[in-house]
Amino acid sequence: MERDLKICLLGDPVLRERARPVTEINGELKDFIGKMAELMYKVKGLGLAANQVGVLKRVFIMDISQREGKPLLEVYINPEILEAEGETEYEEGCLSIPGYYAKVERFARLWVRAYDLEGNPFERELTGLHAIAFQHEYDHLEGILFIDRLSPLKKELFKKWWKKNAPSRR
Repeated sequence: MERDLKICLLGDPVLRERARPVTEINGELKDFIGKMAELMYKVKGLGLAANQVGVLKRVFIMDISQREGKPLLEVYINPEILEAEGETEYEEGCLSIPGYYAKVERFARLWVRAYDLEGNPFERELTGLHAIAFQHEYDHLEGILFIDRLSPLKKELFKKWWKKNAPSRR
């Protein structure tokens, strides 16, 4: 994991694979998460999952506070959704599908469990954008992209859009 991290784009098979549980929280993992955070802030993302940078580990980071200019990095290692309720809709985008945004239905409230950078388990209730971002990143760990949650018609429109607008893969 010494290389510079790059965001994998739609079409990269790693985005469709299920990430594997983290078995050890060590210096290597902490360095990797630090590099993920640098990249996420550089490209102004709200979250980033490990498989978005080609690593199949059940880890993602989020920071929805940076929008208000108060960065607060959240690290979720081996996250689980314990309970979910309600419905909400939000226009989502994804660093792996640059430039495309669409409304996605999500749960409005979540109760989640994960481990922090020190290996301590924690549970948290999430609502609003927090809950939406968690579900988006959690989906990445399952090999699911937000476009998979679109209606059949919107998926067809997206495919046409992507054909015209997909970044070239060098």
